[in-house]
Amino acid sequence: MKCQKCGVNEATTHIKTMINGQYTEYYLCPDCAEKMGYTNMFGDFSSEFSNLLGSFFGNALPERTQATRCPFCGSTYNDIVKNGIVGCAQCYDTFRDELVPTIRRIHGNTTHCGKKSTQWRNNLQNRKIAKVQKKELTTTNSKLDNLKKQLQEAIQAQEFEQAAKLRDEIKGMEG
Repeated sequence: MKCQKCGVNEATTHIKTMINGQYTEYYLCPDCAEKMGYTNMFGDFSSEFSNLLGSFFGNALPERTQATRCPFCGSTYNDIVKNGIVGCAQCYDTFRDELVPTIRRIHGNTTHCGKKSTQWRNNLQNRKIAKVQKKELTTTNSKLDNLKKQLQEAIQAQEFEQAAKLRDEIKGMEG
């Protein structure tokens, strides 16, 4: 994939920004990334990590004899094996037959379940708890209203001992 700023060099840096709610992605060459102030904060670690992944994938993935290229970024399967980095999202579709078995073996699955699924699950549990608490509160309020009504009836009938018991029960429920 070519740099989106100069259009000449190969893009090696992927920048994602969110400014005023507007999400933007840039693919830049090292020179343009440095000019724009995006430097590699990991130093040589990223290249060593790429070499590690490359050696890992190199042992795990057979080399393709024909050079099929990704229609979006132009990466070949051999580039992915060599560098240990997938060129773009389209590469996953282009090289699906080779990548899926390895991804499944490494991760145990080919479907990503990130933070959102956990957040969604927690949100669902919180909504269920809130629903139960609301139902309990409604039941408690209904009981409380019923006791207050009985208290008024006991006072009008001059059954003061019963009224005192009801009053104490109401105070206990109200806290």
